[in-house]
Amino acid sequence: MQIKLTSIFVDDQRAALAFYTDVLGFTKHHDIPLGEDAWLTVVSPEVPDGPQLLLEPAKHPAVKPYRDALAEEGIPLAQFAVEDVEAEYARLTEKGVVFTQTPTDIGTAVIAVFDDTCGNLIQIIAEKPAQ
Repeated sequence: MQIKLTSIFVDDQRAALAFYTDVLGFTKHHDIPLGEDAWLTVVSPEVPDGPQLLLEPAKHPAVKPYRDALAEEGIPLAQFAVEDVEAEYARLTEKGVVFTQTPTDIGTAVIAVFDDTCGNLIQIIAEKPAQ
């Protein structure tokens, strides 16, 4: 069994595509029109055949209360692995990304949390080598 696709709810697919590609550095994989929306996925340029992230419209009535509750508690909707949280924090801050949690050492990893401008908190994480 493999994870090939996961999704994240976004308020506006085109704005999300711009943020996830131009700011975060992902690459557009699929952009297939489906009525008013699209099957819109991005991938890591480091693993172009790896898991896809579906930028899914947040139109379902259950989405807003769910995301609001997560945001209120400071809980990220998704987590992305990075090599160096401090370096990524600096790069993204320079691009105007707003962090709700600065780089924090939690023992087994270093994490930080940012607002993706699309209605979600996203955590970046760099796991430490096992000792």
